[in-house]
Amino acid sequence: MKLTGISLGSNLGDRVAHLVAGRAAINAIPGTRVTAHSRLYATEPVDVRPEHQSLPFLNACLLVQTTLTPEALAAHLHRIENACGRNRTADPHAPRTLDLDLLFVDDRCIQTPDLTVPHPRWSSRRFVVQPLADLCPDRILPGDPRTVTGVLLSLPDRPVVVLFKPDW
Repeated sequence: MKLTGISLGSNLGDRVAHLVAGRAAINAIPGTRVTAHSRLYATEPVDVRPEHQSLPFLNACLLVQTTLTPEALAAHLHRIENACGRNRTADPHAPRTLDLDLLFVDDRCIQTPDLTVPHPRWSSRRFVVQPLADLCPDRILPGDPRTVTGVLLSLPDRPVVVLFKPDW
């Protein structure tokens, strides 16, 4: 079993329902079990077009135990996003019903044309680091000598990330 971190985000429609559905779908992947989830955070959109600034995200993280390869798990995550109505466009920051990102897999470093683990921007995104700190504050991800809490403390206060719901 591999310990895996997954981030979830939604800024379209019933955001809580999309995240709950995403968590349930991940837990239903054969050989995979959600072992913990962070609190739910409301976050300002990052890197979006001006017309999408009014669509705040809800974000969370999961810890998952899986027997799958990282590539197979990533393929399942893409299928779940699609099943939850994600419409992929040329704009990588377009609004979405569900966004699922593989953050880490044990202490592995993976660099292929289709997958990079740890996620290349995890440590610069408060909306990822804050919920990840709920789950594994003392974890050190490959490529960064700091703990998740250390990374969180180093980030600027903006974009704003605030607690939305402690349990979901």
